[in-house]
Amino acid sequence: MGAILAWRDGYFHWGYFLLTLVGIVCVNAGLDMSNDYFDHVAGTDDVNETLTPFSGGSRVIQEGVVTARQVLVASLACYAVGIAIGLYLAVTRGWPVLWLGLIGVFLAFFHNAPPVRIYNIAPGLGELAVGIGCGPLVVMGTYYVQAQQLPLEAILVSIPVGCLIAAVLYINEFPDIEADRIAGKKTVPVVVGRRRAVVGYIALIIASYASILVGALLGIFPYTLLIALLGVPLAFRAIRGAQRFHSDTPQLIPVMAATIQLHLMTGVLLCAGYVIAGVLG
Repeated sequence: MGAILAWRDGYFHWGYFLLTLVGIVCVNAGLDMSNDYFDHVAGTDDVNETLTPFSGGSRVIQEGVVTARQVLVASLACYAVGIAIGLYLAVTRGWPVLWLGLIGVFLAFFHNAPPVRIYNIAPGLGELAVGIGCGPLVVMGTYYVQAQQLPLEAILVSIPVGCLIAAVLYINEFPDIEADRIAGKKTVPVVVGRRRAVVGYIALIIASYASILVGALLGIFPYTLLIALLGVPLAFRAIRGAQRFHSDTPQLIPVMAATIQLHLMTGVLLCAGYVIAGVLG
């Protein structure tokens, strides 16, 4: 998203784009593996009996595919590569890249790692950390690497991306509620219960599309970004499914899948909107 926006604004460098992409992939891989490791240490995945294709961890430690130590080492190696790339980009493109990157790595690692464990501080903080780290920080950092500046549009267009990735995480927490409660995680579903937690899921999806609509109406975004509203019918189906099946894990699995599709579809459509805007001038 950030790279597409930078391209539309006349800034694009393939080398910096590929480096940024590798760095982001490494940090995300580090996040997934450190999350598996610290969930194992806390006992969350070991006691989780409600498994789905989208929740309950990767199970590679529980099934003996790799050891916990190997997962931790691989995670730290991924973080190290991501940090090294970030340092290079900070030196060559500007120090704001460093601060955005460090915040991202902090949120990725400590959202579930001691001594911070952002998830355990207060309900909603863990979801917020992932939403910010995988949404605004990625979009803003990618744009800055290309353009060496950060306009308001780049900040605001990251909001729907962050909201939808947070929604993916949020709905995936519903099947894990009992295991998370035992492990002391203060996820929103654990604290308020499944039925009331659905309100937060709905709010995230509405906020994502409302931000696109308002941004376009105010002239902050090009009107071509309204193409992303093609995802609204899928959003309604996901919301309805969450309302009906929040306590029925097998029936909730299609809702979890739809939320992932919604995130990917909206991101692709936003990028397409910027490409169309760039072509039209």
